[in-house]
Amino acid sequence: MQYKGVLQKMQTDLQDTIQYYMVFDNDVLNVNQLLGKNISISFEKYQCMSCAKNKEIYRQGFCKSCFFDAPQAGEWIMHPEKSTAHLGIADRDLEYEQRVQLTPHIVYLALSSTVKVGVTRKTQVPTRWIDQGAVQALSIVEAPNRYLAGIAEVALKNHVADKTNWRAMLKNEIAEADLIQVKNDLKQFLPAEVQQYVLEDEPVLNLNFPVEQYPVKVKSLNLTKTPEFSGVLKGIKGQYLIFEDNTVFNVRNNEGLVVSLEVN
Repeated sequence: MQYKGVLQKMQTDLQDTIQYYMVFDNDVLNVNQLLGKNISISFEKYQCMSCAKNKEIYRQGFCKSCFFDAPQAGEWIMHPEKSTAHLGIADRDLEYEQRVQLTPHIVYLALSSTVKVGVTRKTQVPTRWIDQGAVQALSIVEAPNRYLAGIAEVALKNHVADKTNWRAMLKNEIAEADLIQVKNDLKQFLPAEVQQYVLEDEPVLNLNFPVEQYPVKVKSLNLTKTPEFSGVLKGIKGQYLIFEDNTVFNVRNNEGLVVSLEVN
């Protein structure tokens, strides 16, 4: 079977084993069903996630001009502490920024290789944790806006990592950790204005990914440099496809690429 369309990050469904879906213009593909099968991926062209033009993707699925203009790519996306919508101050589009920033946000601990701290909108739980390949996650703060969640993250990342070691995550090299104990140790470092939003008695969520074989030595596939690839799919973790020959493909990092995908 053959599928064609612009790559978007895989949609997920939290079940005993996480289910993954690729959504194309006219098809929805359950990626779990492809485990053990040979998949061929070919790069066709670009399609910016904002303007839809065939222009080289710069970052986050956007061409260069859209990346610096679109409200969905503002600096506050990567740096929540730089949010200003709660002050009525626009970055690029105040209406959009208020809609996204002035909603409940979760500060969390996730275990994907070592323990990391992060921020996500409450509506993105547990999607955010799945996308990071976390085997465990724990909500520790529910703030009323993105700014407060951001300053909490900044305070905590002085004491715990704020980035995922993606190679260790893919090889399933996971440190032992007690997330509840880590949370209790970190609470003292939260800013005073965030303390009232600390969550108590939240359970640790365990996540199980559909992986039959972890890579021994990770080889990252860049479709713009290697426009055709074929391999046997052995696992899906985070937003990565894991192949039998240790090649991994980050679907999310390739948003905006139009590809054809053939399953043999």
